[in-house]
Amino acid sequence: LDVLAEEFRSLSVEPLDKDGAHYVRMTMLPAEIRATKKFALQQNITTIRNRVNALGVAEPLVQQQGERRIVVELPGVQDPTQVKNILGATATLEYRLVDTEHDAFEAKETGKIPPGSRLYKVREDGRPILLKKRVIVTGNQITDAASGFDQRTGSPMVTVSLDSKGARRMRNVTTENVGKPMAVVFKETRVVGRDAQGKPIKRQVEEVISVANILEPFGRRFQTTGLDSPQEAHELALLLRAGALAAPIDIVEERTIGPSLGADNIRQGFISVVIGLLAVMAFMVAYYRVFGLFANAALVANLVLIVAILSLLQATLTLPGIAGIVLTVGMAVDANVLIYERIREELRVGSTPQAAIHAGYEKAFSTIMDANITTLIAAVVLFSIGSGPVKGFAVTLAIGIVTSMFTAIVGTRALVNLVYGGKRVKKLAI
Repeated sequence: LDVLAEEFRSLSVEPLDKDGAHYVRMTMLPAEIRATKKFALQQNITTIRNRVNALGVAEPLVQQQGERRIVVELPGVQDPTQVKNILGATATLEYRLVDTEHDAFEAKETGKIPPGSRLYKVREDGRPILLKKRVIVTGNQITDAASGFDQRTGSPMVTVSLDSKGARRMRNVTTENVGKPMAVVFKETRVVGRDAQGKPIKRQVEEVISVANILEPFGRRFQTTGLDSPQEAHELALLLRAGALAAPIDIVEERTIGPSLGADNIRQGFISVVIGLLAVMAFMVAYYRVFGLFANAALVANLVLIVAILSLLQATLTLPGIAGIVLTVGMAVDANVLIYERIREELRVGSTPQAAIHAGYEKAFSTIMDANITTLIAAVVLFSIGSGPVKGFAVTLAIGIVTSMFTAIVGTRALVNLVYGGKRVKKLAI
């Protein structure tokens, strides 16, 4: 018992005596159960986030709620049923050697399965087949997967790439069994009905989708065929890339936010942008007069550029994105403030208006560049480590930084040159 307790510290070891026989009961400690549940929840969050990202949903939100629930928000989804199936799917692949020493039909008729083998059904024709219990490679060892079509037969297929451990094992097994058949087992948990309370009844289905002879040793990358449709191949590749769920999940609540509520949020966000824009424009005109008008023109151009770039990227305008635009409105005039204050300083020390304008733009440039680069770095970090709405905010912020640099420096300089360039000016309206 001491040896077992030392070896399995996460388990409680108790001796049992029953009918003159000695047993050992091992149970998980409460702390270990909590840690396992927490790990499974975090792993499922990561897996669901990977699956959602693979679907291409704009600014998804995947976060924990309480101890057992995960909240998933997917703006702009056109087919909720397909998304639910993919989020909760547990489909994966297993590669096993075929048992060629025993008769599968006889094993099915007699019910006597040879030791070390399991009885499966081939999806294509329903015939029984015996496979070795020992798994060569599982879906957990697949690092990448892509769907496509077999060039010879035109049937759907999935190209998989293995990690180093899986590739080494696959190479060793196939090297030792050249000329022997190997099967691909498709495993999936399906809803087969509902109980009296309306809860889904799930059953794991395991089918052999492909059987082929090993012609030569396999490497890290190879193809798997035998899938029913291109859609199944696409979804299987997506699930293999995202990874397996650490624990099964059930959808306990589903809500759909209608376009009216979404439109109301967008309308309120638009109002906030307009209010912020007008407030900034009023301040710039009151404080910098004619030069404030130049800054306001650049500010409007900046907003137009942001919206144009977001349209080119086919981005979904969500509340975090609108927040990024509102923040950009306030930040866009920072460069102009620095330039204009520098021009005022040059005028105070006796510089001519033309010299003051030139010095203001030239000497403030390095400060403007440093400030915007640091903010851009922050936006890149947010995009890299953030998810969902945070990424949307970071993208809008980064675009706003780049466009504001252009409009504040190049745009306002062009307007200033248009009004004051090549003229003998005695006084600047700044």
